[in-house]
Amino acid sequence: MLHQLMTLLSLPFSRNKLSILNYHQVLAKPDPLRPWEPDKTKFDWHMALLRRHFRPLALVEALDRIEDGTLPARAVCVTLDDGYLNNLEVALPILDRYQIPATVFVATAFSNGNNMWNDRIIDLLASIKANAIDLEPAGLGRCTLDSVATRRQLANQIISQLKYLAVEDRLKKVDELYAVNGSLSETRKMLRPDEVAKLSRAGIEIGSHTHNHPILKGMTPGQQREEVGRNKALLEAWTGKPVLGFAYPNGRFGKDMDTANLAVIRELGFRYAVSTDAGYTTQDSDRFALRRFTPWDAIALKFHARMLLNLLANATPGGDPTKAP
Repeated sequence: MLHQLMTLLSLPFSRNKLSILNYHQVLAKPDPLRPWEPDKTKFDWHMALLRRHFRPLALVEALDRIEDGTLPARAVCVTLDDGYLNNLEVALPILDRYQIPATVFVATAFSNGNNMWNDRIIDLLASIKANAIDLEPAGLGRCTLDSVATRRQLANQIISQLKYLAVEDRLKKVDELYAVNGSLSETRKMLRPDEVAKLSRAGIEIGSHTHNHPILKGMTPGQQREEVGRNKALLEAWTGKPVLGFAYPNGRFGKDMDTANLAVIRELGFRYAVSTDAGYTTQDSDRFALRRFTPWDAIALKFHARMLLNLLANATPGGDPTKAP
């Protein structure tokens, strides 16, 4: 009853506004070192709620309908970043069950069996059996591992320190962390080219997310064109389809990208690009800085309420990069 009431009350302020949701992994089971990632049970009820109380649309269709004035009230799009294998194995069956379109933005450097650097750090902290770890390559010395919370805190600290390094320096630091703590087996987490193609054949839009997942703001225009152009060309070769959309790595306007980066993405022939700044999209939004909302609530009513509050709280229509919060 409360869900129906919330849906009814949302009609006046949800017209002509598009919510774009931002996920990454959809886990087969909960991971205590990745509490922000939904498992399949949580993602299932997220999608069930979207199907029941919102209007899920493919992102390109939603943008078309914004332009021609036919966007339905409570319109929502689902996106997943990076290109995780569980997007295919776990998320896709749930999306199919509820007939919800989605876009997966893929970083192609990890399609050869390598995992993303941040996941390698988390997996290292999770796999150490001893009660201490050598984090000297990250400048933290030898650290005690006395709880899951400590492991999670250390992983987050290392990721924050390395995130804005050049790609080569970032990867070197992670390799050094593995070297000083012994050789550890790693389970493949990322999509291979044939699996990206399989997602595409299943009706999932495949979008660009750079090749190596660098922070674009620190790169020259030439470096950006190489990173993004290579990624776009690979994805188009794998899927046999044009790649229309782009997701900025990390994606916060001002910190991770700026108007110069937006100009490069326009130049490369994309139709739209998404950030990670919260908010919604309207006819006035810059199509190359579309806002996205990351849902995290574990209770359905709170999730529903937060979806609606996102439409109310953002006084500036999503995607205007000059007015990003």
